[in-house]
Amino acid sequence: MISLTSKERARLRSYGSSLEPIVYVGKDGVTENIVTFLKEALDKHELVKVRFSSFKEDVVPLSRKLEELTDSTFIASTGFTSLFYLQNPDKDKRIYFF
Repeated sequence: MISLTSKERARLRSYGSSLEPIVYVGKDGVTENIVTFLKEALDKHELVKVRFSSFKEDVVPLSRKLEELTDSTFIASTGFTSLFYLQNPDKDKRIYFF
């Protein structure tokens, strides 16, 4: 997890507003498969939207758990959707948001 300034978070939220969710958390909750899929999506896209179709009252706590399990940064949640960011360690594969 990296620390971001409020301007960087706002910029990522702006980019994320046009994204479609890639990962969906269903009735089984945060499973090992969800964590693996989110890690793969973050590796490819760096900025990923996660949609919670179940556990809608626990979006923020589950997002914090996903943040911890994937070593990503939880940017924000809006409704039943959360946004995560993880900069690719390979400089050739990075998408520059800043």
